[in-house]
Amino acid sequence: MNRMMIIPVTIATAAAICVAALGATVTDLGPWYQALAKPDWNPPDVVFPMGWTLIYALITVAGITAWRAAPTAVAAEWVIGLFALNGFLNISWSLLFFRFQRPDWAFAEVILLWLSILAMIVYCGRFSRSAALLLVPYLGWVSFAAALNRAVAQLNAPFG
Repeated sequence: MNRMMIIPVTIATAAAICVAALGATVTDLGPWYQALAKPDWNPPDVVFPMGWTLIYALITVAGITAWRAAPTAVAAEWVIGLFALNGFLNISWSLLFFRFQRPDWAFAEVILLWLSILAMIVYCGRFSRSAALLLVPYLGWVSFAAALNRAVAQLNAPFG
């Protein structure tokens, strides 16, 4: 790996690990979560860590690819900003759903998360088709998670 790749790879990997670790830290599959009514199409709990591992790997590669393909320093800063905002929204969803035990609030927030992924795809796609395509599974994953979140909120309302 040449020196020009070390910085983006290191930063993107560290950021993805931090977001994943923070999200995992606030995710509690304890008694409250287990007691929630869930739709019949809710996958087994083991699917989520496997899915997120793949998604985070794709996000990391997409971030590196977009950062390196950015035509200007300002464009590269926008890539970093969009990915940072997305990481914040990703962690915030887990906080709202698991720590605050508010699937209703989490559903409202997941819409912002979904829009941030769409913004990353559109922005990065302007100069890196491969980065944009690497983010499409993330959009699909969060679309499914949003539908599941909505179903859980409806099945268990009211909250608070």
